[in-house]
Amino acid sequence: MKIALMDSGIGLLAAAAALRKLRPDADLVLSSDPASMPWGPRTAEEITELALGCARAAAAERPDALIVACNTASVHALDALRAELEPRIPVIGTVPAIKPASARGGRVAIWATPATTGSAYQRGLIREFGGAAEVTEVACPGLADAIEHGDEEAITAAVADAASRTPAGTDELVLGCTHYELVDDRIREALASVVSPAVTYHGSAEAVAAQALRRAAAPGGPGTGTLTVLHAGAPTALPAAAALYPQGRTLTAALTG
Repeated sequence: MKIALMDSGIGLLAAAAALRKLRPDADLVLSSDPASMPWGPRTAEEITELALGCARAAAAERPDALIVACNTASVHALDALRAELEPRIPVIGTVPAIKPASARGGRVAIWATPATTGSAYQRGLIREFGGAAEVTEVACPGLADAIEHGDEEAITAAVADAASRTPAGTDELVLGCTHYELVDDRIREALASVVSPAVTYHGSAEAVAAQALRRAAAPGGPGTGTLTVLHAGAPTALPAAAALYPQGRTLTAALTG
């Protein structure tokens, strides 16, 4: 079994680590284009072209499924990706976990990039799945880029800024950008001091990993699967910043251990 993941940068590490945990034997292909980051400020047309580039590079590796491990790309490019690749390669988008976060009502905050925040796509999900919950969208400018580059000072500042704009009494927090799951411990710490220590957190990595495995429908095998890393279609190694996050270390340990 081979599963490909695409993202602008290392946000795909969370879903890749979840896949490695669920299916250690699966071969993984990580296709990104970090030189083009950030994607958020770009037009929908530019994001679609960049996403198609990453997806085509991944598709050349003949995967059994492709995860679009990027909320911004899922918002703007999912239809185009499916039109080009399916049914040959199932394409699984990343959807903010608004439905489970809103299931109990209460106050829900969605942290996302400026491009996703306020988008028709996210507003549609809120209308469809928000139910009786009080939902607040919180844009997090600069956070994904800071995580991508491992900039500790910028991560701290961006998390603190978003936490300060998250309503008091928030019960559930949706991490609406795959990069944010790499620093969920930092986010928890920040919100515990300014919002509530009892906030429940909702990421997407485990759900999309499980969905990809269901859609792939390919047999497994013994041992640990391989890891292929592509930047703009060129083979490379995991970037140094990946080692700063538990998910990146999980992938590296699986290969070396």
